[in-house]
Order: sequence, then C-alpha cells, then structure tokens
Amino acid sequence: MSDIRHSLLRRDALSAAKEVLYHLDIYFSSQLQNAPVPLVEKGPIELLEEFVFQVPKDRGSHPKRLSAIQELQLLEILCSYFQDQNKEPVRQVIFSSLFSPQGNKADDQRMVLLGKLTSMAVAVCKVPVLECAASWLQRTPAVYCVRLAKTLVDDYCGLVPGSIHTLKQIFNVSPRFCCQFITAVAALYDMSTEELLPPHELLEMIVSWIFEDPRLILITFLNTPITANLPLGFLDFSPLMGLIRWCVIAPLAYRRKQKAAGSGPMTETQNLYSKLHLSVLQGLMVLQTHLTEKSLYGRLGLLLFEQLVPLVDELGQLCEELNPLNAEKEMELALDRLAQALQVAMATGALLCARDDLRTLCGRLPHNNLLQLVISGPVQPPPAHPTLTQGFYPHIHTPPLGYPAMPAHAPLPAHAPLPAHSALPGHPVQTFMPGMTFPFRPMR
Repeated sequence: MSDIRHSLLRRDALSAAKEVLYHLDIYFSSQLQNAPVPLVEKGPIELLEEFVFQVPKDRGSHPKRLSAIQELQLLEILCSYFQDQNKEPVRQVIFSSLFSPQGNKADDQRMVLLGKLTSMAVAVCKVPVLECAASWLQRTPAVYCVRLAKTLVDDYCGLVPGSIHTLKQIFNVSPRFCCQFITAVAALYDMSTEELLPPHELLEMIVSWIFEDPRLILITFLNTPITANLPLGFLDFSPLMGLIRWCVIAPLAYRRKQKAAGSGPMTETQNLYSKLHLSVLQGLMVLQTHLTEKSLYGRLGLLLFEQLVPLVDELGQLCEELNPLNAEKEMELALDRLAQALQVAMATGALLCARDDLRTLCGRLPHNNLLQLVISGPVQPPPAHPTLTQGFYPHIHTPPLGYPAMPAHAPLPAHAPLPAHSALPGHPVQTFMPGMTFPFRPMR
C-alpha cells in the first residue's frame, strides 16, 4: 500500500480518488476469491480517508478542501463506479470500506459525502448505490442512520418544494432501500416533541408506499437470516415498532401541538395516520402467513415486549398531561389503536408475551374497553407441545388458566357381536270384498 500511496500523491485530487478505487477493486476482488468475507485491513481504509475524504495522514498537515465543482465530479466518479461494478460482493465491500464509521475524525466527512451520494442516487435513480445504502443502514449504528435519513428529508422535503415526488418514485426501483429508509425515519421522528413530528409530505409518501404494498415493511426481516442477532444500538429489522408508535401517539401528540400553537384540528393528517394504522395491521397479517409457511409461528417474534414499555410510558404521560384539556376523544383513539395493535400482533405471532405482563404494563393507563378486553383475555399455561416456546400465545379459544387437564380415557372393551334376528312371519295380503263401497265424506 505504501507504493500505491506514493504514486497517488503525484496525482490531482480527482484522479487520485479514481485511482484508489481502481486499486481497491483489484485488492478486494482477489480477496473474495479466497474467502467469502474479506478482511478489511487498516491500509485500504487509510488510502480512502486520505484520497477520497481528503483527510491528511500527517497530523500537522491541513485538510484539503474540494471546490463545489470538484465535489460534484467526485460524486459522479463514485456513482459511476458502483453502477459499473457488476459484482455485488465487491460493490458492497467497497461501499462498506468507504462509509462505515471508524471512530475517527474522518467520520464527519464520511457522513457528509454519503448523504450527498445517496441524495444524488435518488435524483438520478442509481439503483446499485441505493441497494448499497440499504445494506449500510442495516449494519450501521442507528445514530448514523438517522443522520442519513435527516439529510434525505432535508433535501427532498425542505430544500426544493415538490421534490418529494422524486423520492417517492424510488419505491418502484428499490423497495429494500425504502424499507430501511422508513425504519430510520421512524427512529428519527419519535414524536417526543413538536419538532420530531414527521413532515406532512414525508408522512403522506410513506403512507402511500405501505398502503400500496404492506409487505414493504417486512422486506428486510424476510431477507435477513433467522440466526442473525440484532446488535444493540442498531435499527430494527423492520419499521413495525416505529410505525405502531406513530399511530398510537399521533392523536395526543398533535393535540399537544394544537394546544401550543392554538391551531384548529388537523383532519387530513389524522386521516393519514388512520390509513397507516390499517396498513400496519395488514402487514402483520402478511407476517403471520410467512411465519406459518416457515414453521416459525409462535417461535420467532418481530416485536419485543421491551419495546412496548417506553411506548406505554409515554402514552400514559400524554394522557395525564392532556386530561385537563378535555382530550377524551384523542385518548380513546390512541388507546383503541394500542389495543388493536397488541391483539393483532399477538394473534399473528409478531409479539410473544404473556398476558399477565400486559396487564401489569397497561394497568397504569386510563380505562379503555377494547384495551381491557385484550389484556383480560386468558393467560396461556406452559405449552404442552414441544415445538412451542414458553409464553407463546395462540388464538383466543385457548382454555383459561385454572382448568385442570383431564386424563386420557382408557380404551373401552369391544362389544360382543349381537345374534342375528330370526325372520318375521309374513302377513296375509289384504283383499277387498267385491261390491263393497267406501263412504266418501268431503272435508269442510
């Protein structure tokens, strides 16, 4: 790598960036021939940081600055490389080497360049770049993922009016990127404050995506190996939990916003959340079909009980805060949506938990008839079937806890065959006497 570095130092910035991509392409292609997962060493990372992100290797040197034209040309070089590279493993490892955070001072330049590259890929519809960005969102800590999501939202929802339609078209070419983008956006806009309510245009676009095809929110989960464990601090396998949070918190969060701004009701926005709530429930039904086909129903949950705790806590706090404002209608809607999401998630196998845990968790919330019905259902006893895990909870017809299991009946002895009946004597045939008439009496 030292010989390559000396040759790159004699080139201009753009030529050096293009050359380092060429050398790394050869380097990782040869590695992938010997091992399915190449070992990314420190040398290639340092070359990328010095000649792509313009971070000097020598501590005393000042960082180089590319002009706006040079930066645009660099983005075109990167886009062309990923578009022309037809080997998916090489493309992925180069993208990961370029933009995976290393915990050093080059990470800021990485995130800035990644945001501009992904935004350009959306504008010119470079699918290979979007697919690489989707993989990056899946294996990168969430704190960086929300930064990328914020960049795209700023570019397409705030910078140029009407440009959201360009981002909306990505649904037709890269659903996988759309799924990961929704997951990152749901993590970014958690509705904890008025500033963290999703922009109306963004909400409308996401609802249109999911309403058109509810399977969109499951793409990452369905394409992830079952044995993979989700590291702490990373995005979920699907945006399900974040979208459920949106639907449940939205009535009270926007009611709080009305209180602060003194504005009228936001009927159009709330209709979007109702449509989103229906789409999420339909997505859960798709998940049940998949889990059943893979014999994973009742053994693999997509939603974790631990994720419900902060949602229920915030819902309880909002109910307490808005109660004096006569927000009974909004409270009832939020609690109804929570109850529906819990019931459908448990029935479809997305949420595996015991009902008594739900009683304890939701007991602090205001009374709601539907929620009370859901959490007061039968508690499932320990499973008798060896393939079902503890806490699995099938349909509502399961007998409640407390009824003892009945022992199996002993087989009854076989009955002795009955003797055959003797033939009955024949009766004489009735004959009528000639000349005898039967009286006829009409009915009155």
